[in-house]
Amino acid sequence: MAKDASQKDLSADINAASSGVAVLDRAFAILNAFGPTDDRLTLTELSRRTDLYKSTVLRLLGALEHGGFIRKLSDGQYAIGHQPLRLATLYQRSFQVGPAVEPLLQQLSAELGETASFYVRQGDHRLVLYRVEPSRSVRVSIRVGEEFAIDKGASGKVLMAFTETQDPRWQEIRDRLWALSFGERDPETASASVPVFDSFGELQGALTLSGPKGRFDVPAVINAALASLLDSARRATVALGGKGLRYDASIASLAQTPVTTGASEIARGTAV
Repeated sequence: MAKDASQKDLSADINAASSGVAVLDRAFAILNAFGPTDDRLTLTELSRRTDLYKSTVLRLLGALEHGGFIRKLSDGQYAIGHQPLRLATLYQRSFQVGPAVEPLLQQLSAELGETASFYVRQGDHRLVLYRVEPSRSVRVSIRVGEEFAIDKGASGKVLMAFTETQDPRWQEIRDRLWALSFGERDPETASASVPVFDSFGELQGALTLSGPKGRFDVPAVINAALASLLDSARRATVALGGKGLRYDASIASLAQTPVTTGASEIARGTAV
């Protein structure tokens, strides 16, 4: 009898845990239903995007609103609350690279007139942790917190090169410390990216410069961007306790053997 009771208790605990996980999954589905451009969504749209009944969505929205994750607006629609912003700030701080990276992003964007950003790897995606955009009207516009596929873009190549260290596809990038991308994520944009390391030589993220492909169609512009990125990444790495010698070698190598083709030619040829 005692054994039967124990088994029933265990079964009840498992069912309760499963039910709790299901509720959390549905709550996360509601939060994830908001896309980068969604300021507000209706109950009907949230139900459609999550494939949940309106009654279920409404019940979960009440709990999320109570916790500060969702706000109900005066027009009856729903928006993201203040708690995700607090958690996003903690997420940024957990990398402990902000003080080293953000001033360099400001400087890069001001000097080169393009969008400067810092990406980290999240599974099969790359996430914008920091970014600074130039004042010019024609520019690449991205948001902090946006995610992109890791297999497209210069920053994705850098992140894969230094996290998949046994993959021979990325050996050239590991050797020279930089990657270029032309029209991979967006046919009209180009980017250059370099790694940033900490005191243990561990990759912290990818320092990246991106802009309209037409402005990267001049070899001199590409070389200037790479040289500035390498110098900035060296400074960030040193600020994080790492060594800058490998960057000095890469900068010297780039000066001796600069990129000699523009974006259009590189895009038509072998990816770099």
